[in-house]
Amino acid sequence: PPLTFFWSVQEETALTGSRFANVQLLGRPRLAFNWDGGRPRDLTIGATGDYQLKILVEGLASHAGGHPEDGISAIAIAARAIADLDQNGWHGLILKGRQRGTSNVGIISGGAATNVVSDRLSLSAEARSHDSSFRRRIVAEYRKAFERAARQVKNKRGRCGRVRFHLDLAYESFELDRTDPVVLEAARSLAKFKIAPRYRIVNGGLDANWLTARGIPTVSLGCGQRRAHTVKEYLVADEFFQACRIALELAMGGS
Repeated sequence: PPLTFFWSVQEETALTGSRFANVQLLGRPRLAFNWDGGRPRDLTIGATGDYQLKILVEGLASHAGGHPEDGISAIAIAARAIADLDQNGWHGLILKGRQRGTSNVGIISGGAATNVVSDRLSLSAEARSHDSSFRRRIVAEYRKAFERAARQVKNKRGRCGRVRFHLDLAYESFELDRTDPVVLEAARSLAKFKIAPRYRIVNGGLDANWLTARGIPTVSLGCGQRRAHTVKEYLVADEFFQACRIALELAMGGS
């Protein structure tokens, strides 16, 4: 059958390639298969969604030795906000009744010297959930925590700092039905090698997120990766070659 090969760039930076690719150049494929992750029997038919947060905390600079009371520490504001989120269950694994998600403050940048009350701090964070409304709630809790902290940290004149938020949808969640044609075709290819599929819904992002959202239903299959995102990541060669045989079977259309 007609085939399209698509190598996307910057998958690790919010799926940039699959998000902004000109899909009209792909020839309108009806079925799509993506290789990413563990064992060849793993059929990933759904994945979480992700918001990226950029938070700018603005305080007021002053001499930290001579007149610290004149300053408003942006670092103190951020510290209060993060502690608030952690103590109230909105940082890390988030479980609120039947709702589930994760969040993480991953990057903090700021400060110029130990003798200066820091007036600016930037943070990069993320909020994930398969439930888009709950994901927005996580973001709302971040906003409330930082705005509350900014009001609480004051200098001797009663002035307080402020925060600014920039929000970006890195990718939306999705879940394919096991009866979808692309899922059935992936399962058929595994059956050819007497492999029973293991259907998965994952908490990471895949190129399949954006391809599916842009009208190209995509199943992700494993290709032998282990301990991803660690210094001990490695590839199981036998599983990689098995994934190659499965890919050839899909490409041949069962012929």
